[in-house]
Amino acid sequence: MTIKNAEGNRLIRNEWIVCPNEDCKKITLIAALFEYNWRPNIWETGELIRHWRLLPDSYAKVFPDYIPKVLRNDYEEAAKILELSPKASATLSRRCLQGIIRDFWGISKARLVDEINAIEDKVDPLTWKSIDSVRKVGNIGAHMEKDINLIIDVDPEEAFLLLQLIELLFEEWYIHRHERELKLKAIVELAERKDELKKK
Repeated sequence: MTIKNAEGNRLIRNEWIVCPNEDCKKITLIAALFEYNWRPNIWETGELIRHWRLLPDSYAKVFPDYIPKVLRNDYEEAAKILELSPKASATLSRRCLQGIIRDFWGISKARLVDEINAIEDKVDPLTWKSIDSVRKVGNIGAHMEKDINLIIDVDPEEAFLLLQLIELLFEEWYIHRHERELKLKAIVELAERKDELKKK
């Protein structure tokens, strides 16, 4: 049954997913709104209009406490508003990126572009180019265009790519460094224990 309305025929679909991991079993609930097209005796789903992630309310992953809280907060907020405002999400990803560079590399300059240029010789070329891309896309939300009538949007897929880069940097810079330190400390402690045994 359809009800006449100003938007036309619509179909809503729900996805209810339960994590198969016995230690998790958490629920993911997603709703999607589609065009609903009619041809003689046939109803068919049209283009996706919009989708909502209802549970959990964010795409954010959980990262360890040794990553600074302010960075995790910016990342989590960028993930939470991804669908509501992709442009604002991209701006927060840009801010998070700046915080990562300042914290991890100890570089602080007046402009983010200068900070990114300062790490060009410290990271591989593709990582550097990706980092600079976050800055450029994030600038859309952070700075008004000279022509205020020029509107450049950021769509959710683009904002999601920026979040994925933040996640990658958390993993490659913070988590790998932490795991490396743990392994090296274990080796040093082993050598110290052996030295103590020799002395006895």
